[in-house]
This record gives sequence, structure tokens and C-alpha cells, in this order.
Amino acid sequence: MTTRRTPTGAAVLQPDVTQAITEAVLDELAEVGYGRLSMEAVAKRAGVGKSALYRRWRSKHEMISAVVSEFSVSRAPTSDTGSLRGDLRESIQAVYDWLTHPRFARILPDLIAESARDPEPADDLRSRIGGPRRDAARPLFERAIQRGELPADIDVELAMDLLAAPIYWRLVVRREPPSPDFLDQVTEHVLRALGARPVD
Repeated sequence: MTTRRTPTGAAVLQPDVTQAITEAVLDELAEVGYGRLSMEAVAKRAGVGKSALYRRWRSKHEMISAVVSEFSVSRAPTSDTGSLRGDLRESIQAVYDWLTHPRFARILPDLIAESARDPEPADDLRSRIGGPRRDAARPLFERAIQRGELPADIDVELAMDLLAAPIYWRLVVRREPPSPDFLDQVTEHVLRALGARPVD
């Protein structure tokens, strides 16, 4: 049996170092924002040299994009409870938990503001976060159609908007503390808006 060796000169990316850098990026974003974040500060916080960052990403923007997208997409709703109501409730909870995460709640408004000034972050929010999260949510509605809980001609794109929009509007735009039954209320309103039908 032969043992594969890493080619001479190849960079070996240690997972623990990558994790330390990831945490440092999120902490820096939460504290100073996109515009003031620097590779030097991230490296210092992570306890590594700047070369460790550049072995993984070519630029500050690429680093931030990769870290934030991995954080966000890994928290995308993927519940399969066997019913539309159950799936919606679990998915709405996942969106709420994502938007209220202690660090991400401070990061997202800054990213949105930066996107208004620079098209590159805006494109990344849409393609690397919004797109994959919507792809993860789509099967929820497809299963409901197959079970007969939703009509076959339902606008799935609009349905996915309804899944997250009320939570985003309340927390990020209005910055209004939700009531204890807010997520249950959102679930019931979305079900009615979609014209959901109970299945025997």
C-alpha cells in the first residue's frame, strides 16, 4: 500500500487554523464592519500570519464573502416534518435564529449598507447566500405540492419570499422586538396566504 504525499510546495490548510480565521472574520465584521475590516486585524485576532489568510483567499472581499456565505448557508432551513405547517414552522424558526444570531445580527445591516455602495457585495449576497438558501427551502414547497397541500401552479418564488420577508422586516427594518407568539403567527399567516389545504 502506498501513502500519498503532499506535493512539494503545496499549501496544507489546517482546519483548526481555518476555523480560527473564520471566527476572527466574524468577530471583526461585528465590531468594525466591512469597510474598516483589515486582513492585518483578522490575522492578529486569529493568531496567525497574514500569509495564512492569503493561502485561503485572494482578497479581503473574497475572504468575507466565503466566511459569511458558509455561516449563512449552513443555517438554511432544511426541515422535513411530513407536513407543510411543520416544515414552515421549523423553517421560519431557522430564519429567525439566523437573523438574531448575536454576531450576524450586527453584521447583516452593515453588509446591506455596503451593498448599496458597491455592487460586488450585493452580487455576493444574492448569489452566494440568497441563492443557496432559497435552493435549500424549495423542496419544502415541492413536497407540499406532492402531498396536495399546495396547488401545483403555486408561485414557489413568491412563496419563498413569504417565508422570510415578515421576519426580516420586523427584525432588520423595523427593529421591533417580536412577541412570544410571533413565529406562530407568521406561520399561520403564510399558510393562509399560500392557500394551504389540509391533507388527510
